[in-house]
Amino acid sequence: MRMIKVLPLPCPTYLYLHKIEASTSSTHKSRRAFSLSALTISLSALVFSSGNAPTTSISWANPQVPKFLDLPNSGGVKALDLRVGDGETPIDGDLVAIHYYGRLAAKQGWRFDSTYDHKDETGEPIPFSFVLGSGKIVGESTMFVSFPLGCEPSNEIFPFSEFPYFFGLSEQVISGIETAVKSMKVGGLRRVIIPPSQGYQNTSQEPLPPNPEASLISDHLAAMFLHFTGVWSNCCQFDDDGRFCGFADREVMAEEGGRSFARRNQLLDIEKQVHKWWTEGDVFRAEPKESPPKVGEKFFGNFPFPYMNGYLHLGHAFSLSKLEFAAAYHRLRGASVLLPFAFHCTGMPIKASADKLSREISRFGNPPVFPVVKEAENVETEVKVEGEGNQGLPGGNFKGKKSKVLAKTGGVKYQWEIMRSYGLSDEEIARFKDPYYWLTYFPPLAVEDLKEFGLGCDWRRTFITTDMNPYFDSFVRWQMRKLKASGKIVKDLRYTVYSPLDGQPCADHDRASGEGVIPQEYTLIKMEVLSPFPPKMSVLEGKKVYLAAATLRPETMYGQTNAWVLSEGKYGVFEINDTEVFVLTYKAALNLAYQRLSRIPEKPSCLLELSGQDLIGLPLRSPLAFNKTIYTLPMLSVLTEKGTGIVTSVPSDSPDDYMALHDLKSKPAFRAKFGVKDEWVLPFEIVPIINHPDFGDSQNERDKLEEAKKTIYKGGFYEGTMIVGEFAGMKVQEAKGLIRSNLLEMNQAVIYSEPEKKVMSRSGDECVVALTDQWYLTYGESEWRKAAEECLASMNLYSDETRHGFEHTLSWLNQWACSRNFGLGTRIPWDEEFLVESLTDEIWEFLFCNGPFPENSSISSSLLKEMKKEFDYWYPFDLRVSGKDLIQNHLTFFIYNHAAMFPKHYCPRGFRCNGHIMLNSEKMFKSTGNFRTLRQAIEEFSADATRFALADAGDGMDDANFVFEAANAAILRLTKEIAWMQEVLSAEPSLRNGPPCTYADRVFANEINIAVRTAEKNYSEYMFREALKTGFYDLQAARDEYRLSCGSGGMNRNLLWRFMDVQTRLIAPICPHYAEYAWRELLKKDGYVIKAGWPEADLPDLTLKKANKYLQDTIISMRKLLQKQVSGSKKGNVNLNSQNKPTVGLIYVDEQYGGWKKECLGILQRKFDTSTGSFAPDKEILSELQKSDIAQQGNFKQIQKLCMPFLRFKKDEVLAVGVQALDLRLPFGEIEVLEKNSDLIKRQLGLERLEILSMIDDALERAGPHAAVVRQNPPSPGNPTAIFL
Repeated sequence: MRMIKVLPLPCPTYLYLHKIEASTSSTHKSRRAFSLSALTISLSALVFSSGNAPTTSISWANPQVPKFLDLPNSGGVKALDLRVGDGETPIDGDLVAIHYYGRLAAKQGWRFDSTYDHKDETGEPIPFSFVLGSGKIVGESTMFVSFPLGCEPSNEIFPFSEFPYFFGLSEQVISGIETAVKSMKVGGLRRVIIPPSQGYQNTSQEPLPPNPEASLISDHLAAMFLHFTGVWSNCCQFDDDGRFCGFADREVMAEEGGRSFARRNQLLDIEKQVHKWWTEGDVFRAEPKESPPKVGEKFFGNFPFPYMNGYLHLGHAFSLSKLEFAAAYHRLRGASVLLPFAFHCTGMPIKASADKLSREISRFGNPPVFPVVKEAENVETEVKVEGEGNQGLPGGNFKGKKSKVLAKTGGVKYQWEIMRSYGLSDEEIARFKDPYYWLTYFPPLAVEDLKEFGLGCDWRRTFITTDMNPYFDSFVRWQMRKLKASGKIVKDLRYTVYSPLDGQPCADHDRASGEGVIPQEYTLIKMEVLSPFPPKMSVLEGKKVYLAAATLRPETMYGQTNAWVLSEGKYGVFEINDTEVFVLTYKAALNLAYQRLSRIPEKPSCLLELSGQDLIGLPLRSPLAFNKTIYTLPMLSVLTEKGTGIVTSVPSDSPDDYMALHDLKSKPAFRAKFGVKDEWVLPFEIVPIINHPDFGDSQNERDKLEEAKKTIYKGGFYEGTMIVGEFAGMKVQEAKGLIRSNLLEMNQAVIYSEPEKKVMSRSGDECVVALTDQWYLTYGESEWRKAAEECLASMNLYSDETRHGFEHTLSWLNQWACSRNFGLGTRIPWDEEFLVESLTDEIWEFLFCNGPFPENSSISSSLLKEMKKEFDYWYPFDLRVSGKDLIQNHLTFFIYNHAAMFPKHYCPRGFRCNGHIMLNSEKMFKSTGNFRTLRQAIEEFSADATRFALADAGDGMDDANFVFEAANAAILRLTKEIAWMQEVLSAEPSLRNGPPCTYADRVFANEINIAVRTAEKNYSEYMFREALKTGFYDLQAARDEYRLSCGSGGMNRNLLWRFMDVQTRLIAPICPHYAEYAWRELLKKDGYVIKAGWPEADLPDLTLKKANKYLQDTIISMRKLLQKQVSGSKKGNVNLNSQNKPTVGLIYVDEQYGGWKKECLGILQRKFDTSTGSFAPDKEILSELQKSDIAQQGNFKQIQKLCMPFLRFKKDEVLAVGVQALDLRLPFGEIEVLEKNSDLIKRQLGLERLEILSMIDDALERAGPHAAVVRQNPPSPGNPTAIFL
């Protein structure tokens, strides 16, 4: 927690009540609603800025703290009534809507919000609403900080993450506000001080000072001014005990609260109705057919089980939506679809969290009262007191000694607090100390949320993992026994990332951070300290003392000149065995202790603590070094968090070492600073290896040294040859292993390993690398890897990036621990001490591997045959969807295990991996409040709008972006489309009957066909953002264009019905509730739209599409030209009612290239290679031009100046649209298109008459004085010229 700059006075809260409308109801069944409006507050004076508020100001010439009264039973809330109201007093159940203005007491009086900052469409401020006594926020209000949607300030402006409850990042109203309102009357004005326990909802925070005149106040006191303005009635519902249980009319409540959620609520109501229809029809029930499925007849998709230590969130929903949309698409096409769903409970996160709760109860009580750590210091502060608006305040700037008070919990995030953030009561939280309670609590809630989301799951096929589910437990045991029998599970001593606190290996999903980190292995060089020892180390006489230096390059040890330490570093002398001790850091000693290199197993035994300065000057004898004695010297860049904190110095092969030694030799003052004697440095000559000015000449130039090191290490290892020692003449990369083996055999080195990066377990423990006796899956074994690679090659991964990710993982993945002795799961069937990472074997062999029929099974033969039929019909699965982070573990394991367990024809058919989801372009984190559970998103936007925004968020492996504005826009689009369809259906008698016959009809029908075909392609490739564009956005744009194009003839009834039918089907996979409602209630169709079949479509007429684009582009360019002609400026605005407005339009068309343009196109056609899609070199094209007929003309130089830009333009056009750009004429008749649409053009441009003229006719005289314009800008194919008269 940060230190606080204390204000001169407390900054309390003000409440002002003003009655708008009253209700005399006094029953609990039907309650009233009060409204409040906010005014302003400053640090030590008060001014009012609202038009609805009094213009009183309060100030203190000689600041005195007003006398506040303790509100009874308030938990310390204090109030000062500035005006007593004359209306009713609210009671529990009244709907209160407040306007407020507020500052914090600390954070320099940070002005955290005012409802007057947020206006609705009419300019009125949007109130904050809640039901008194229930803590429920109404509508989209946010407790205190109600910033506009998508415009929340960042954590840099104010540390919201420190105040998650106080600022309403939960859904509850803080109790201090409720308490303050309860004892007021309508029309009253109140100033209130809210203590942390009633605001922050954390009783461990600093309490309110007992003396309100004290200058020390807590960081979490609120400064609020609230204006109570009214009451509504009959808005709330209550149960028989008088407790709030909901709103009587959600629509009325939302409207009266200041913002309308009518459209959102309309979708929620539709979704509720559609869920009933689906339940009645059991529409997602998946049953196999009698005969094996043909290609496309079945779709089986699945999703990695989400972990059940909390609620499902939008991150889960984003990945899951890809599977849901795919399944819905195949269901719509008529395929049999199986989408099961299960919940992951195996592993240590749940057990670790449950154990945390048990420890917290044991230490702090039930419910726990967590300790407060106080820190205080006197600092000189400058406080600038500012008023609101332009009104100044007394006091100005002043300085003084202020005491900082910091109330914190030591930076610890307690598990109890995490559970409270879920909205759980203390009584409920206590039950979660039993890890199995988690398994019964969260999965049912997840099922409810997924049903509301509209997931097309057969919920008969859902389960949880762990031995709590005996069927899944049996399946895992069979799998483990089968893998072990085939030699793919072995027990071995291996280095593995390990949690000392948990007492077991820490796999990727057991980690709070460091996923994907593996052990980094070093050679630990034993550099013997020569006697006599210095006084501080005299107690070590008689022992073998070694400085232990970790290196990745043991072959370079011949060139050692010294050892490096960090002078201010902390080191220890640790017992390795009865005779040997190592000098190194505690962190390294801890790793060694878990690698069986400590006298006391798993516990470093420290004999002596030393600083790096104590080690400087120690004489050493180091293995392989040509210098018989070397010394310990200081180095500025030694890292004590990496390796052992002891570094061997090999200047001939390390730029770091070279520059550090050079500094010591050349700078006497530098040696004197650390007490380095000349004889420890000067005699040691080296051969410089760096002679490049770009790398500088000082060890302080870290970036340049790092670059040099990478270059030299890489070149030396891969291209170097040993020139000294036993292996002189041998390539370095060949000699390295031999030299390392010799050092280990001669006991001059040991193997040492540590995590390559920092790893934290979910228990909050920093992990080490341990040498453990573990059961391992032999991933990476050559034959198994080959089978996995063959399986991968046969799969559809929908992305080159995904395939590269799998190929890379297969290249490095090696033995992987498959057991632990802590957490939930299945016990290894042959070793009950261990749990498996998470029916008889004969049954599983029969079901999955075509084994013999299990004769002695207690399961009936008919049921066994039915189970076998299910597996044979549905397997292999067609698609598994997952986040890209699982490629390096879960998904690759999945491929390996399938390759080992099943025949090749059961290999998975496809994986689709996606990036992570961001919210409004920022990473999704609970700590910052930029977070939504699936339930919250559905309540805020509706299920279909959430699904719409998820589809729009993005495809591919890059991180996607869920934008709240997109979800809100979806609400508007979907509800407006419903309204439009209702209007069309009600006006059906006025529509034009008969088959489509006009040009506009043909274009619209063609656009529908294009939408059907392109959306089908995008859905089949699982590109759902593109499917949304082509199947919804583009189709709506075509409909809107059709409405404009029809004119007085009106729209064709059959076409509109086809449009509504097609659009409803195409959007059904993404917005199924909306589509189902439109299908049944508006279009009055039978059955369910989700199974209605993909709409049929004729082959698109691409020529007609090009013709329509030509028409629309022509209208746009003509409109711009008309504006220019009337106004005389490109930027001029046209007054279409002015007297000089043209009424006649002439459009000149030249449908075919001729002259020198025709010659140029002929040359480009001959010089274009269709196989490569490229042109011949420019020199060759120019040579061909110089040989052409036009080159013989006398004005060729002038023509050539025109040819060159034309050639370049056409070459670029070919790259953009294809080789058809070289055609002499367009694939349609331009004059015909313009003439058929002359009425549309006239209507769009406001013309009375329009003439379409061909340049081959003698038509220029029609242009009159404007003929020069046509000559200067002659038309060409695709580019008509227009003038207006």
